[in-house]
Amino acid sequence: MTAHQPIDTRVFPSDTLAVMENLYPQRAGLLHHRLPDHPLLSLDALAALGESLPASQVEYNPGNVPIGILPEDVPSNGLSIGETIRTIDSNGSWAVLKNIESEGPYRDLLMTLLGELEPVVSPRTGAMLTPQGFIFISSPGSITPFHFDPEHNILLQLRGTKVMNVWPSGDERFAHRREHERYHTGGHRNLPWQEGYEGGQQAVPLAPGDAVLMPVMAPHYVANGDAPSISLSITWRSEWSYRESEAHAANAALRRMGLDPAMPPRWPSYAWAKTVGWRIARKLRLVA
Repeated sequence: MTAHQPIDTRVFPSDTLAVMENLYPQRAGLLHHRLPDHPLLSLDALAALGESLPASQVEYNPGNVPIGILPEDVPSNGLSIGETIRTIDSNGSWAVLKNIESEGPYRDLLMTLLGELEPVVSPRTGAMLTPQGFIFISSPGSITPFHFDPEHNILLQLRGTKVMNVWPSGDERFAHRREHERYHTGGHRNLPWQEGYEGGQQAVPLAPGDAVLMPVMAPHYVANGDAPSISLSITWRSEWSYRESEAHAANAALRRMGLDPAMPPRWPSYAWAKTVGWRIARKLRLVA
């Protein structure tokens, strides 16, 4: 580098943004980041954050659970969230700190990262709505069960290794429309698992400096490597993602009436009639 060339201080390098342009919003894929060691993301800082958050923003449990465990069957690890994070190298646990944007310094970090992605995101899915951040802390060998999420998501690997196993969004072989309807009317994110699903996924190995782009509602599970792991998930919603949620909720209402509605169209189409009808019905309080 010559003396007059500026130093690129962006967390997401230009070649990563180019890859993202080809993937977003429909396909999962490997990206890269340059987020340095950050004082907000050390184990001590995360333990203190976990202890300060309300119970609704903290989830943790043993990490040696089955891929397809029912949410009501997940046991406690018998520790506090602070103890879980500080001893994550040896306690066999998994933890997530949710909605870290509620804390000013973490929101600043989140918004800085999302700002770098905006030139890729906005031309494709419009404004980045409802920015949220999640931090995952995992013991060696822990499993995050099979589930899906409603957000556009990039997960940055900061410490340790893991493999993100991702199945295609909107493919009813892996998540039937009834599972979408259940989730979008208040159900848990975990999905029923069948051993026959194994082999149909895209496996994305992650090490520090790697990241993965996750499409909306892509079924996935995560297998941690042989060292403690810290990952930062930065997420946002789009008008399209909200309309898809509303279409599934409308389908659930139709199913309760004895109908068998079809799976709503995926990106870039909208189920216009269903989403508009659902918004009107909610405004009139005809549905919960």
